Amino acid sequence: VDSASPRHAMYFRRRLVQIAATDGAFSRDAGRAADVADLGNVRAALQWCFDPGGATELGTALAAAAVPAFMAMSLLAECHRWSERALGELSPASRGGPAEMTLQAALGLSQMFTRGNSDQVRHALERSLAVAEDLGDTPNQVQLLARLQIFHERIGDFVVSLDYAQRSVAVARTIADPTAHATAHSLLGLCHHLTGEQTRARPLLEAAIAGAVHASHASTIYSGFDHCNRARIALARTLWLQGHPDQAARVAQHAVDEARRLGHPVTLCIALIWAVSVYLWVGDTARAERDIDSFIAYAESHSLTPYLAVGRGVKGELAVRCGDPAGGVAAIERCLVELHESRYELLTTAFNLSLAEGLILIGKTDEALGLLDETLALVHENGDLYNLPELLRVKARALSSAPARRSREAEDCLVQSLEWSRRQGARGWELRTAMDLARLWSESERRREGRALLQEVFASYSEGFETADLRAASALLARLKDGRRTTGPAANNA
Repeated sequence: VDSASPRHAMYFRRRLVQIAATDGAFSRDAGRAADVADLGNVRAALQWCFDPGGATELGTALAAAAVPAFMAMSLLAECHRWSERALGELSPASRGGPAEMTLQAALGLSQMFTRGNSDQVRHALERSLAVAEDLGDTPNQVQLLARLQIFHERIGDFVVSLDYAQRSVAVARTIADPTAHATAHSLLGLCHHLTGEQTRARPLLEAAIAGAVHASHASTIYSGFDHCNRARIALARTLWLQGHPDQAARVAQHAVDEARRLGHPVTLCIALIWAVSVYLWVGDTARAERDIDSFIAYAESHSLTPYLAVGRGVKGELAVRCGDPAGGVAAIERCLVELHESRYELLTTAFNLSLAEGLILIGKTDEALGLLDETLALVHENGDLYNLPELLRVKARALSSAPARRSREAEDCLVQSLEWSRRQGARGWELRTAMDLARLWSESERRREGRALLQEVFASYSEGFETADLRAASALLARLKDGRRTTGPAANNA
């Protein structure tokens, strides 16, 4: 047994390295990765290596070789366990080498998705990047910059996240690696989308999707999730914001279908949660509810703890939109407490928007206004400016709904929202704001001006006429044309 065990461990280490380097099976077919990797034998070998009397140096090499398989199958809790164990046994000779780079990266990413966004995660990723830079390993530098980009995105620091994306592009330009170029384009496109620069985001996201076709790997799930799929779902959101709701829904569904085919749970969860936002924007609550239930099931079965709170928060958003604002408010408030505890702030602004809408509906307008003012300050500080026009619009609704109606302030917010929508190329937000301004002005001598504004924005659309906002805009235009009185801003345009 003494001689067989090390030979067994060495055989599976070599086998894993060969598969990852030449066959690419972990990247191409996550569903078959368990069979390809023969994880039962790998686990037995790892256990022997780290047991008393085993071979810890061989164990660290085997753990590093197993990382792509664990990542491909989203076995993140197990990946975290073995990476942490291996790093604890790392010999001085192995420090600063490829094994440490791989294990630190795996530790950081697996802990980020299973336990939250701690300083330990950041330190592990930064250490891995430092090793990659010392080794001159440029392709891995791009992938590690990607992990740091998503870390800062998840903690809500969109300015720093953008900096990492820009660094990834600069590094990718130094090598002729289609995978690195596609990854870098996806990062920068997503960051521009979140910071409110949709006209800059779209060509980058499209380039990332097109570039992935020529990449050396059929996907990049070996790095934790598929960057091409992430670019596709970000493109869906960008298309809605730019005023293409039908295309947005189709691309979102394509991204979800593609993620299902990959058989990679983390990639699928990312696709589902962003697709749900598109479905909520177009008013397809049935599809949003179906996908969020699927999202929760995948998050639960793969120990993606922060995502469970996200799922419950989206269920709260649905409750607000579907006639149970009190229940929705309670669910979103509980979700936000959990997300703050795990430092997951990526969706804080979106949840605050829905929470404010719910508070307005149950008559707590002062509380809604306080929340919106806090959120507006955070958006300006942290950089997720794509939400800014909608925050200003919902603040106008709160001002109009207050017991002592503050119409002048509401109008100022709507004018600012309109300006920001146009600056960002966000026609989706512009249409909602134009509707609210038209309603507000219909009560004054500016009725014709309001109708002309709404007509101009509505006429710029060439699709999506069966989606919720466009149907509401069409109905409002008809009422304004007939001279019928309109009420204040709608409870929920979506």
